Amino acid sequence: MKKKVLNVVVAMGVAAVFSACGDDPAGPAPGPTSSTSNDPCANVTVLSDAWLFNADKAYLIYPDGRVTDAAGNVVAQFVDGNVVGVDGGQIATGVDVGALQVCQVQPVGSSADAVNPNSSAGVIGPNSSDAMLPGSSAGIVDPNSSAAVNPGSSASVNPNSSAEAESSSSEEPYKPIGNPEEDIKNYPVPTLKNILGNGTSGWNTRYWDACKPHCSQTNMGGKEGTPKNDTQEEYAASHYTARVCNINDIEIPTFTYSKGLERYWIDIQNTPNACQEADPASGGGFTCTDMAPVAVNDTLAYAFVAGSDATTSCGKCFHLQYDGSFKDADGNNAPKATHKALKGKHIIVMASNIGHDVKPGQFDLMVPGGGPGIFNALQLQITKPGIEWGATYGGFLTYCQNNNKCGYDGTLDCYQTCVKEMCDAAFGDSKYPNLLRGCHWFADWFMSADNPTYQWEEVECPQYLVDKYETTISTSIETNILYQSDWSKYKGGDLITTDACSKTPNAQGEYCDPDQLAADKAKTY
Repeated sequence: MKKKVLNVVVAMGVAAVFSACGDDPAGPAPGPTSSTSNDPCANVTVLSDAWLFNADKAYLIYPDGRVTDAAGNVVAQFVDGNVVGVDGGQIATGVDVGALQVCQVQPVGSSADAVNPNSSAGVIGPNSSDAMLPGSSAGIVDPNSSAAVNPGSSASVNPNSSAEAESSSSEEPYKPIGNPEEDIKNYPVPTLKNILGNGTSGWNTRYWDACKPHCSQTNMGGKEGTPKNDTQEEYAASHYTARVCNINDIEIPTFTYSKGLERYWIDIQNTPNACQEADPASGGGFTCTDMAPVAVNDTLAYAFVAGSDATTSCGKCFHLQYDGSFKDADGNNAPKATHKALKGKHIIVMASNIGHDVKPGQFDLMVPGGGPGIFNALQLQITKPGIEWGATYGGFLTYCQNNNKCGYDGTLDCYQTCVKEMCDAAFGDSKYPNLLRGCHWFADWFMSADNPTYQWEEVECPQYLVDKYETTISTSIETNILYQSDWSKYKGGDLITTDACSKTPNAQGEYCDPDQLAADKAKTY
């Protein structure tokens, strides 16, 4: 139910240009490494770029801190240079990823050439607090503090890469996707009052189309609920733009210099949306998967939503408390066991999308498996055949209500089991663990409730949601990042920038040096 968002170019200087590209079919997604060479990487299963580490046997250390065996099974975590087994036992200490070989994902049948992690095309180090094991110590962060970055995620890069010179602030060149179930432990738990009966009612629908969020677009004057970028102060006050990721779940800019940047004018342009303008579609912007819902505890959760343009704008937050019923309940259509099981629970949601088809008081919950709606970038990310995606509107739960599964008046256990089986089939062996986690959250915490009703109120946003929402790249209304039509090859770290242009022209009225600009545009990821 999310509003369709057009690719918008916003003037910074002399002129503005509007452009849109067609959606060409995406090519096949890379598979695990399969090679007949003598390269050590040839004998391991690589799901995304990883460091090859040999202790008693081959291990792979991934940027998010996961450690797998040669077959791709998670067996440990990488924390502060230590490889710690899932049982808490030490596998190795003092591991320097900068000295390890890097194995890269390659199409099946091709060789996997190692990348020098010390080169200027360096890789992102997993030595981050995202990899904290359950039970590890972590300081509580005051949500009113000046810290602008998520304390549960890493803002650091491989210290051997050329990105080391970047600031350690929230304006770093990229932010890795975190593990929400671990990240949430670093934030205080808010105390919420009972708001049942406050007279402000609404209901949830659900979707996950994986598209670039509407709130990652920018328009002059805050048009259509998006952040105001007339001044830097207004832009910052409206929570900047929402984070956006590439198909590999790595954060990318929300906007760049415009595609047709020339010598006599200078503009900015929104990053292409995988659901619309991107060519190829797989090279566009996607929802970052750590924006899937997360449980704070048994009675409180956080999530992102598409809200009504009559109720909200980008970056606003709302507290909902479920009342045990659902939208279409009446004397002949009583609330189900799922709605009753959800009664009394609280959720705080943040608007990352604005939908013109979303009604006042309705919040369209972003939850994996909730149905793609009219747009669908999810099937660009999950490409294995034979997946049952359920209903376009309603997703897995709607499928479980039909097709001789649970029926419309099924039991709570039937709905939860059916939904989780569909979650596992779709996301269980993908490289997007947050999609599986968020899908299971819908069954386990949300009780597989269909269009439940609640009372709601607007609240100040919890720092956790702010940190998952705010771009860490496009934090200024000005930029020096060059437009890319295909972001799928970006692996984090330094972005392709140019110093050839300025919003203030020289004496000849030139905004860009043509030779320097052409040389910068020729660079690739």
